[in-house]
Amino acid sequence: MKLDDFKEKSSKIPTTPGVYFFLAKNKEILYIGKATSLRERIRSYFSSDLTETRGKLLVDMVEKASSIDWKQTDSVLEAIILEASLIKNYQPKHNTQEKDDKSFNYVAVTDEEYPRVLVVRGKNLLSFVAETPVRNTFGPFTNGGLLREALKIIRKIFPYRDNCFPYEELDDAGKMKAKPCFNAQIGLCPGVCTGSISRKEYLGIVRHIELFLHGKKQALVRGLEKEMKTLAKKLEFEEAGEIKRTIFALEHINDIALIKEDVRIADAGSLMRIEAYDIAHLSGTHVVGVMTVIENGVLKKSDYRKFKIKGDTRSVVPTKVGSQKNDDVNNLKEVLQRRFTHPEWQFPNVIVVDGAAAQLNALNAVLETLEIKDVVGVAVTKNEAHRPKHIVGDSEFVRVYSRDILLANSEAHRFAIAYHRKLRGRIV
Repeated sequence: MKLDDFKEKSSKIPTTPGVYFFLAKNKEILYIGKATSLRERIRSYFSSDLTETRGKLLVDMVEKASSIDWKQTDSVLEAIILEASLIKNYQPKHNTQEKDDKSFNYVAVTDEEYPRVLVVRGKNLLSFVAETPVRNTFGPFTNGGLLREALKIIRKIFPYRDNCFPYEELDDAGKMKAKPCFNAQIGLCPGVCTGSISRKEYLGIVRHIELFLHGKKQALVRGLEKEMKTLAKKLEFEEAGEIKRTIFALEHINDIALIKEDVRIADAGSLMRIEAYDIAHLSGTHVVGVMTVIENGVLKKSDYRKFKIKGDTRSVVPTKVGSQKNDDVNNLKEVLQRRFTHPEWQFPNVIVVDGAAAQLNALNAVLETLEIKDVVGVAVTKNEAHRPKHIVGDSEFVRVYSRDILLANSEAHRFAIAYHRKLRGRIV
């Protein structure tokens, strides 16, 4: 599709959330994407630096396309759900070529007495279905970060069970009793683990979730309205009021977190967030690690993090503990592992480590063990004067983003030294 053709049509494209389609001459769907603002997202495909920011596959797709179409949604959340459903139905080749479908995410609803709602990676989906009774699967969802944020919103409207287990404690008579799991205590699970909800009531919640994930929000709302009126006629006003609040939540979805995440990701995986890591110590003492962040070329100091090295024996990647000699590689592994225990932190597109092949291998080992496939790793090697000499990693990313990579690395070194000196001063 030519730039002039897009300009002619751009004024008709709404600025609302939705899903867009690039179509070939025979109306074959080449690519499906979601957007916070349809107009702004589609416009990004006609920028002068498309090759650098989006890659050759999407450039080829835009050139092959003869037209664009779109479908508006009431929220970003619904755009994410609709995109997944349409990709599953049409399987556009430029969606599947751009990213290995084994790295996509799916939502699985198990077929149990009290079904669980779980996120399963594409690479594990077949084995999961073979081992676990499943009543429904939804996806593929092209970005794990957006899916996690989406499920947080859905779970506030329809609390559900995941892999929760009750705590057990002794009552006054010395008998074991179940205590609600953490999610039940904060209202994200209806208390399945302690029998606080009947199977019939819980299955009703599960059916509501399934309708929503099928993209049938209006049918769901109509059903809830009918149920609310029936309860009101029976003078069960408290239960009717609960349903009324649920309908309001569905019609006024608060998806600010999704909007922020969608802007950050920029749909086709363009580089947005760089995290850099460094280790500082004095002859192996007072060892610390740090994380610094650059987003869209700007330092984001509110996301900086500090780590005191523990020599964590619970690491998922084996580390040497108790060695007399300080081991920067294993210290780096510990910091990275601890970083990925925080799903609430925004996910990086690129991780920069200070060092050479050993540090980069350590990073890749952690990512592989944790099954994280959407992160690019690079290492900055230094000369004797500790100045950058070479950047090891994906050559295309390095070429385009060398300035940001070096800035993030330099900032990590500065921050690590400052933290180490402050900690050492306190102890001394």
